[in-house]
Amino acid sequence: MSQVPMVYLVDDEDVMRDALGLLLRSRRLLSQGFASAEAFEAHLGATPGLPAEPSCLLLDVRMPGKSGLALFDELVERGLHSVLPVIFLTGHGDVPTAVAAVQRGAFDFFEKPFSDNALVDRIELALQASSRAIEARAEARRREQRLAELTEREREVMQLVVQGLPNKLIADQLSISVRTVEVHRARVFEKMGVKSAVELANQLKSG
Repeated sequence: MSQVPMVYLVDDEDVMRDALGLLLRSRRLLSQGFASAEAFEAHLGATPGLPAEPSCLLLDVRMPGKSGLALFDELVERGLHSVLPVIFLTGHGDVPTAVAAVQRGAFDFFEKPFSDNALVDRIELALQASSRAIEARAEARRREQRLAELTEREREVMQLVVQGLPNKLIADQLSISVRTVEVHRARVFEKMGVKSAVELANQLKSG
């Protein structure tokens, strides 16, 4: 993707945010810090379509006000944890809680103090996962737009093509000529951006 990756830091300790920001800058990664879950939520609310670029979230488990776990649960409810993978930062006592969060879809967790190299390695993998998830969402939107452009008859022909029926049987089933089926089939392939029935079936299956 052409967008520049972004790492969001949500931790109530200024020293931790500053240290993480310095570490990421040393690895040529951009970051943006927030002192609370509420502040990050406000940023999300004020930025529709976020994240548009590959992103991940370093999230402290325990913070005053809304906890990191409560924020994570809200991201899961909104379906954002795949495009915005969450890496929890935790103290020793919160490790079981972080493990449970990973089982619910968090990307990983690190117990403080952690290895800088190991953390950055996981951040880079999380950004790659975010990039794939964002592209998959974009492709799903493009697929929905292409489907919306089909006429009702083209949809009928498409469903029968995907089932593997030859043009003659499609024509018989829809009470139209073979030539008309050929025209609709060609238009479906063009609108859906495919060159074969197999490619069309795979595209619809991936949706």
